[in-house]
Amino acid sequence: MRTAVVLFTRDLRVHDHPALAAACATAERVVPLFVFDSRLGGRSANRDRFLRQSLDHLRAALRERGGDLIVRYGDPVGEAIQLIRAVDAEGITLSADVSHYARRRERRLRVECERHRIAYRAFSGLTVVDPATLSPAGGGDHYKVFTPYHRAWSAAGWRAVCAPPERIRLPGGLATGRLPDLAAGESPRAAAGGEPAGHRRLGDWLANLDRYGDQHDDLAGDATSRLSPYLRFGCLSPLTVATAAGDRNGPFVRQLCWRDFYYQVAFAFPDLATTAYRRGATEQWRYDSGALDAWQAGRTGVPIVDAGMRQLRAEGWLHNRARLITAGYLTRELGLDWRDGLAWYARWLLDGDLPNNAGNWQWVAGTGNDTRPHRRFNPLRQAHRFDPAGEYVRRWVPELAGVDGPAVHEPWKLPDGLRRTLDYPAPLSDR
Repeated sequence: MRTAVVLFTRDLRVHDHPALAAACATAERVVPLFVFDSRLGGRSANRDRFLRQSLDHLRAALRERGGDLIVRYGDPVGEAIQLIRAVDAEGITLSADVSHYARRRERRLRVECERHRIAYRAFSGLTVVDPATLSPAGGGDHYKVFTPYHRAWSAAGWRAVCAPPERIRLPGGLATGRLPDLAAGESPRAAAGGEPAGHRRLGDWLANLDRYGDQHDDLAGDATSRLSPYLRFGCLSPLTVATAAGDRNGPFVRQLCWRDFYYQVAFAFPDLATTAYRRGATEQWRYDSGALDAWQAGRTGVPIVDAGMRQLRAEGWLHNRARLITAGYLTRELGLDWRDGLAWYARWLLDGDLPNNAGNWQWVAGTGNDTRPHRRFNPLRQAHRFDPAGEYVRRWVPELAGVDGPAVHEPWKLPDGLRRTLDYPAPLSDR
């Protein structure tokens, strides 16, 4: 093949990129393409910024290899076909995705390629194991319960990690296109995007991996990897991370399996973000704008909840245990619709992809894949267990910084005189 186009979507890297590696192995000239799709942009200022930073680094990595990133604006399918015809390409490759929108985009592209007699290939590169390859022995198109999926996933063969291309040769006379100006995100302490930043964080994390099993739920200790934004935008390959971490049955790799689990759920159930997954799930939600506003602002009067919601806004990221606590409080304690929580997370989270964001919200709300749909997360018990000294709360709720020890979790029990000096609300249930 003389010329091939590689369509990047949310796989913004050169290391372990099966679609890029295949194009470079089979074509003399390779044209990397990214299309800014107005239907996807503007949903999260944090993610728009992270995306823009990641594209900067992707373009630099491609240029180091003699290539470049071709940037276009509009419909990805139309722009891809237009570029294919302009460079007389014979094929296009891309990474397969699982969302309803992504799969519709892939179908449209495949149809257009067939019409124009262009070779089309989609590769698995967003998960460790391809969502379509594992199916229950007893029948069905996907695993509905995590534990049997984890057994199958752990036993599955993993593909080899792809080396990055050494050289990329572009066709001559091609206008590369301009990246948009770097927009400001909403979270002042959000992580920076890009493949180099992802690899640095991975290296730092691997040096402390042995801490994860014992400390990953310690809210104040912050002993999690924080790799999720880099996985969401494909700055890191999940297979690279899993392979580097080693033990398939270890607690950290198990979290990567959870990520794959929700991808295969979303592949089979594309309405995961809008419709209850569990058949027969009871949905009797309240709609209270005042309570929702207080939860979003971190002013519920329950310190462990408020600490999590403020971390979310400040960092565009949230500790996994805090996600469970804040989501459980919204749905189980306040009785508010999980979709409202999902939308708020989707606005702020750097890692806010559909499969994991929606899958976890439904799990907490009892409408999803949890085998115990009536499970509750008592916020006070969670606070005393996972923030026993109150350090996490004091870090994110400065109004309570002067309250020592675990008493910070229940400020309504403080002496009246001290309580009146605090600029902190009573719990929603007492208002």
